Amino acid sequence: MNHKAVSRYVLFPVLSAGVCGGVLAGAAAEPLPEIAVTATREAVPVADIPATIDAVDAAVIDEVRPAHPGELLLRIPGVHVNVTNGEGHMTAIRQPITTKPMYLYLEDGIPTRSTGFFNHNALYEVNVPQADRVEVLKGPGTALYGSDAIGAVINVMTRPAPEAPEAELGLEGGGHGWARLLASGGTGWDSGGVRADLNLSHTDGWRDATDYDRQSATLRWDAFLDSGATLKTVLALSNIDQQTAGSSRLLLDDYHNNPTLNYTPISYREVQAARFSVAWEKETSDSLLSVTPYLRHNVMELLPNWSLSYDPTVYETRNDSFGVLVKYRRDLEPMQTRVIVGLDVDYSPGGRTEHAINPTLAADGKTYVSYTLDSLIYDYDVSYRGISPYAHVEFSPLQRLRVTAGLRYDNAEYDYDNKLGELTTGSHRRPASTRVDFDHLSPKLGATWRFNEQLNGFVSYRHAFRVPSESQLFRQGRAENTVELEPIKVDSYEIGVRGRTVGRLDYELSVYRMSKKDDILTYRDPVTSARLSVNAGETLHRGVELRLARALGSRLNVDVAASYAKHTYEEWSVGSTDFSGKEMESAPRLMASARLDYRAAVLNDGRVELEVVRLGEYWMDQANTYKYKGHSLLNLRLNYPVSKQLEFHGRVMNLTDQRYATTASYKAAAWGRPERFEYSPGLERTLYLGLKYRFL
Repeated sequence: MNHKAVSRYVLFPVLSAGVCGGVLAGAAAEPLPEIAVTATREAVPVADIPATIDAVDAAVIDEVRPAHPGELLLRIPGVHVNVTNGEGHMTAIRQPITTKPMYLYLEDGIPTRSTGFFNHNALYEVNVPQADRVEVLKGPGTALYGSDAIGAVINVMTRPAPEAPEAELGLEGGGHGWARLLASGGTGWDSGGVRADLNLSHTDGWRDATDYDRQSATLRWDAFLDSGATLKTVLALSNIDQQTAGSSRLLLDDYHNNPTLNYTPISYREVQAARFSVAWEKETSDSLLSVTPYLRHNVMELLPNWSLSYDPTVYETRNDSFGVLVKYRRDLEPMQTRVIVGLDVDYSPGGRTEHAINPTLAADGKTYVSYTLDSLIYDYDVSYRGISPYAHVEFSPLQRLRVTAGLRYDNAEYDYDNKLGELTTGSHRRPASTRVDFDHLSPKLGATWRFNEQLNGFVSYRHAFRVPSESQLFRQGRAENTVELEPIKVDSYEIGVRGRTVGRLDYELSVYRMSKKDDILTYRDPVTSARLSVNAGETLHRGVELRLARALGSRLNVDVAASYAKHTYEEWSVGSTDFSGKEMESAPRLMASARLDYRAAVLNDGRVELEVVRLGEYWMDQANTYKYKGHSLLNLRLNYPVSKQLEFHGRVMNLTDQRYATTASYKAAAWGRPERFEYSPGLERTLYLGLKYRFL
């Protein structure tokens, strides 16, 4: 095989259809190739990875046509991505539903944001509907990943350049003013190719004052150099403009009777994100060297709706990033040994400017209708610097046994410059200018066993950590001290099996136990009612995840993704507040989805899919006083290919028009306020119709 052929394999790996090792393509009877990229940043067999890793590929993304990333990712066991507004989200993967920095979001293996400037809405900065593949490595990452990789590593991969000229145009409309244009095209030649993707989306929002606009573009250039190396250059741009109310909760009566109400129509979020990377890679018969320099630019202006009642502010965060990922892999003959060493470097200067505001309530006493700007409460520059060498080793002492070990050292530093000066009293205290640094060593160990060609199992231990973000460290609030917050430490143990039966049933079963120490928890001060963040003890996360997929004849497929977990406060004690032994709030034990997929002759071999989604009950408060009962939703999708060029498609979300909540909470009576049950209503029944035209 010549070097250009090898390079094409590296850039365009042959990946399984549907969920990785999961949903069957048609009536395929032979085992599908099972390849994943995220674990070691290059294509390797899933059977050699001692962790649970699943994916959805381009074919499934094209069939689902997600208006929100959660519509796609719920097909993976143990993954729940709820809707806050537009494409905003909170995530639950081996964690409660949370906005906390527990996940590492990647685009083509590169973090979409710096550790210091985490954004829980990270997926709206990435063009998911036009991605080639989305992989989810659940639990702490391998040695190739550092801070943030606790609940999961989520890697969105861009579409490669085509080998021949191609172009396609998709138009879609739907309820509540939904409109979207997806355009893609490119061409290839002997020494490479280029692709451009464009995503223009708009919705009026189904609740009052919840407009959402998005413009995203991705340009990718793949080159095969005469030296035998490959070059992948990616430019990704996104602009988000939205009125935020998805997480604006309603009181119980309004939730049932007036779900379109929005108590916070003055809130908004504006985001600009740009990423540029050049991945140079050269592979020989027994080695691989890759060097990936990258640039990032992020600006977010936000008037948060969730704090209007107790800490009304408007702020802007900004950061740029200059980084490089260097990896060298060497294969050795003894015991089929593979050694990977690497170095990740990230320098991200940024800052925050924040004003207090004076919001005005309407006559109903619930709706914020306007505001005036008040004093400047935070104005600081902060630079994050991370240097992380790592080593990863794999070897096979027995033919069926593959052992994996890794070690990563992370050195992180914040250089914080307070432009307003130190403030030690009040509700917006400010630490003095300082430097804060963290050092951490993270070991990983795992093994896989191939029982036969159809069955393999794995065990693993992975240690991970998460340094506090800039807002946790330097946006002090009423806390006595935040710059001394410790990193979160995690120890995770997992065992699992995956395979295929003779009857064409694909399955994957995993059991995990994850302990988090020095967890940064948020509580309300019983005297001031202020929300404070502290390292308050230990949490425990245990669960089982199951995936089943079966082809029932030549036209019918069924697949199931389910998880059952329990998340508890093992130690949670601050002052007179003690929740030790309680289950964590917003932590459903059951998360499940199932799909019945039929290729219908009457639809010209088009596809009809009926999907059921179940989110189980969960506690609405830390004291475990009341529960949200959970909900079940039905979704319907179909497509009708008129010809090889033209295809019509449609979907109905929430087919039975269920009233359900994307988040729910309970607040006990305190500080002169009565008890409050608050719910964020989920989307009502909504129809989407569209067409796609391929220029052949």
